[in-house]
Amino acid sequence: MNLKLWAYAKEIGIVLVLVLLVVAFSVLTPHFLTVSNLFNIAKQVATLGIIAVGFTFVLITAGIDLSVGYQVSLSVVVCGFLMVNLHVAWLLAILLTLLLGTAVGLANGLIIAHTGVAPLIITLSMMMVLNGVSYLISEGLPIIGFPKDFSALSGGVGPGIPMPLIVMLVVWAVGVFILNYTVHGRYFYALGSNVEAARLSGVNVKMNIILVYALCGLFTSIGAVLMLARLNSAQSATGADLTFSVLTACVLGGVSVMGGKGTMFGAFIGVLIVGVLDNGLLLANVSAYIQLVMKGCILAAAVIYDTMSKASGDRVKRMKAIGAEN
Repeated sequence: MNLKLWAYAKEIGIVLVLVLLVVAFSVLTPHFLTVSNLFNIAKQVATLGIIAVGFTFVLITAGIDLSVGYQVSLSVVVCGFLMVNLHVAWLLAILLTLLLGTAVGLANGLIIAHTGVAPLIITLSMMMVLNGVSYLISEGLPIIGFPKDFSALSGGVGPGIPMPLIVMLVVWAVGVFILNYTVHGRYFYALGSNVEAARLSGVNVKMNIILVYALCGLFTSIGAVLMLARLNSAQSATGADLTFSVLTACVLGGVSVMGGKGTMFGAFIGVLIVGVLDNGLLLANVSAYIQLVMKGCILAAAVIYDTMSKASGDRVKRMKAIGAEN
């Protein structure tokens, strides 16, 4: 019960941080709380939020996927190339892009599960491969001239509600369902807490690792398609900075880099914090280099806090175990 109360307290704290940021930027710049800017933030965080769903799965299993940024790069280039250079119908191009994203994630999962090599190394290698392939396809040039129906995916629905926001909410609902209401969600937490105990309990460790990375690849490609529709230009460097942003968002939201802890709600709030921070600092005319320094410090502080919290929790468990034995 105490652990549950502590988890709720952490999530409430994260929400308070978001509220304080909104209040601060509302005071600093009068343009922050305008309807147009809020819709702009919703469009900007949609891709990050969708990718964060799959990334949360990966982190909960004590893994990491450093290739998600360049998965986005490859997806936007391939999708754009299919529509512009090969004249493939935009719906079919999207479907093929989603299949490609899933295949990339599947490849990550298969290699990690069957070789036992650290996810950090495998996904770092995949990141470089995807970066090179995206440049080979685009030849380093932007791809433009997409069908109007495709570009309309970044527009509004009904009373101006951004389509990317709707897609993000649907994807998050799917992520919440998988994590909280399926047996695989419980397995993901088990893998992150103690992989050997999970194996002895009958969990198919390899299959679930493969599933996690395949889902991450699928959600990343969905986010990439929406980003392409919003930017209306496919470039190989499009997703270069996304890995850092999604990792920061998830860790800020309480998803442990050491595995076994985290919620979709917390990660969602983390995404909003990153989105509000990016937008607010931009409107306040803060230098891009200062923004990088701030984000790096925030990520370091969040990881340090997560590591120290876990170490403290482990000490408490050991002391309780010793007390029970005596």
